[in-house]
Amino acid sequence: MAGSPGLQLQRVRSRPTEWATAFLRLVTVSDIVVIVVATASTHLLWFGFGHVNVAAPVDLGIDYLFFSGFLVIAWMIALSASGSRDTRILGTDTTEYRRVVNSTALLFGGIGVVAAMTQTDIARGYLITAFPLGIGLLLLSRWTLRRWLHVRRRRGEFSFRVAILGNTESVRELAASLAVRPDAGYRVVGGFVTDGTSGMIDGVPITRVTRETLYARLAESDQDTVIVVGSEELDGTAINELSWRLDAGHQLVVAPQLVGVAGSRIHTRPVAGLPLIHVETPSYDGPKRFAKRAFDIAGSAALLVVLAPLFILTAVLIKLASPGPVFYRQERIGLSGEPFHILKFRSMVMDADARLAELLAAQGTSDTPLFKVDNDPRITPIGRFIRRYSIDELPQLLNVLRGDMSLVGPRPQVDGEVRLYDSKASRRLAVKPGMSGLWQVSGRSNLSWEDSIRLDLYYVENWSVTSDLIILMRTARAVLAHDGAR
Repeated sequence: MAGSPGLQLQRVRSRPTEWATAFLRLVTVSDIVVIVVATASTHLLWFGFGHVNVAAPVDLGIDYLFFSGFLVIAWMIALSASGSRDTRILGTDTTEYRRVVNSTALLFGGIGVVAAMTQTDIARGYLITAFPLGIGLLLLSRWTLRRWLHVRRRRGEFSFRVAILGNTESVRELAASLAVRPDAGYRVVGGFVTDGTSGMIDGVPITRVTRETLYARLAESDQDTVIVVGSEELDGTAINELSWRLDAGHQLVVAPQLVGVAGSRIHTRPVAGLPLIHVETPSYDGPKRFAKRAFDIAGSAALLVVLAPLFILTAVLIKLASPGPVFYRQERIGLSGEPFHILKFRSMVMDADARLAELLAAQGTSDTPLFKVDNDPRITPIGRFIRRYSIDELPQLLNVLRGDMSLVGPRPQVDGEVRLYDSKASRRLAVKPGMSGLWQVSGRSNLSWEDSIRLDLYYVENWSVTSDLIILMRTARAVLAHDGAR
C-alpha cells in the first residue's frame, strides 16, 4: 500500500468534530465553576470575609484570598495537564475519574511539599477541607455531564463517526459490538472490507476496497475516525501509511484481538521501533487483595450498623407472614471451590428446595447451569417484596464480614451449577463470590448463562477497588429501580 514516488499523497479529510469542541468547552466551564465554588466555600468557612495572610518566614502580604485564586488557576492547569479533558476518554470507563483524582492529589501534595520546604504555614484545615470538597464536586459534575452525554449519544448525537477497515467478519463483529454500546460514542457510518463484496451488514453500508481504491473511498465517506481490525492485507506498513494519509482531524484506531481485557491492564511499550502491547496478568494477591479485604470489612460492618432497623423489621414481617425460620441457609461454592453456607432472609415456602427439580423439569431447564425458575410459585408474598428490592440478600453482609464472600464478585452458585462448569467458567472460582457484581448491574435475573459467565470472567480478570466502588454505586441504582429482580 506504499505511495508512488513523486506523487502527492491523497489526503483523507474530515469535518471538524463540533460536538467534541462544544462538550469540551462545557466540561471546562463546569470545572471552573466547581473549583471556584469549592475554594470560595472553603475560604468563607475558615476565614469569612476578613483578610488573613499566609504565614511565612518573610511576610510578603499574601492573604488567603490571593492563595484561593492561585489554587483555582493551578487546579485547572493540573486537570488539563493530566489529560482529564481528553475527548477520547470523556464519557467512557473510569480513566476520566482516575485522572481527576490523581491530578488533584498531586496538586495538593505538591503544595504541601513546597510549603514544607519554604517553611510556609498554610492552614491545614483549609487544605483538608478544599481537597475532598473539590474532588467530590468535580466527580459529581463529571458524572452528571457523562449522564447527559450518554443520553445524547443514545440519540445518535455527540459521537465519533466511525469507518471500520478490515475483513468482512472482523468488520461485522466490531460493528455489532459498538452498536450495543452507543454511549461509548462510536457511531459506525460505514465499513471497508478487503475481502467479500460490497453491500449491507446489519444496516451498515459495506464497500469492497483494494489497495488502489482505499483512500479515494475513505475520502468520500462521512467519517472522522478510522478503526482498523483483523485483516492480513493491512500490515504495519499499510497502517503507517494510512496514518500519514489521514487529515489531522481524524482518529486512527487499531483494534487488537483482545477480548475481555480492561484498558488498565494494557500498556504499549516501543521497542526497536515496534509498539509492543503488554497485557498485565490478573493479580489476586498482595496489596490489592489486602485492600479489597479491608474494604469488605469496613463496608460490611458499617452497613450492618446502618441497616440494623431494616433487619429487625424484615425479620418480624417474615415471621408474621409464614411459618418457618427467618433466615435461609444454603451451601454455595466459594473461593477455590470451597463450600460455605450463604445467609439470606427466607423468601420462599419451607419445601422450596424439594420442589426445585420438579419446577426446572417442567420448564425444560433442568440441564442448564443456571438454576432459575420463571414466575416461581415457591416465593411468598413478603418474599416477593424483599426480593424486588434485594432485601433478602442483606444477611450476606455477615458472610462478607466473616470472609466467605466479598461485597463485589461473581455470583455465588450451588454445587449443582458448578459441576456443569467448563474450564473457562471455572475461572470464576479464582476470587470470592460477591453480594453484587457486574451480573447484578447488567440485568440480574434477565441475563442468560453465557452473558452471566462473560461478565463474571471480565470482573475476575480485571477487578480493582475502583471498579468495586463503581459497581456498588451502580448496584444501589439498580436495586432502587428493581432492574431484573425476581
